[in-house]
Amino acid sequence: MAVSSDPAAPLAASYRLPLAIVAVSIPVFFFQGWVGLIVALLGLFLLYQTRVIRLVFDAEALVVYRNETVLRQFPYQDWQSWAIFWAPIPTLFYFREVKSIHFLPVLFSPRELRQQLEMHLPGLEKAVAAKTVQN
Repeated sequence: MAVSSDPAAPLAASYRLPLAIVAVSIPVFFFQGWVGLIVALLGLFLLYQTRVIRLVFDAEALVVYRNETVLRQFPYQDWQSWAIFWAPIPTLFYFREVKSIHFLPVLFSPRELRQQLEMHLPGLEKAVAAKTVQN
């Protein structure tokens, strides 16, 4: 999949994480029925979120949409650091603002996400990566 050259284009959806969670729930269901059911429901919820949630990196902020409605904006000037955890299988996107910390499941193209973060917030990844390695 080609990475969009439009800086305000929404990140492409990636169904890998929710489908993997649903797939894991099947064998879990046979050993622990209720646990497998809970894991399957989590996967289905993430599948729905993948369909309706969009991230857009515009000139001033990361904008989170649900369908066509803006849910929240995160101005770049407030960001302190960011990281994408578990590089071989990107599953969690972390970013810290001045007043809060955010964790999002990776429900979009990890390659596009990294490219946009490096374009709009260069150098902030290293702050978290260095701390993660030391712990």
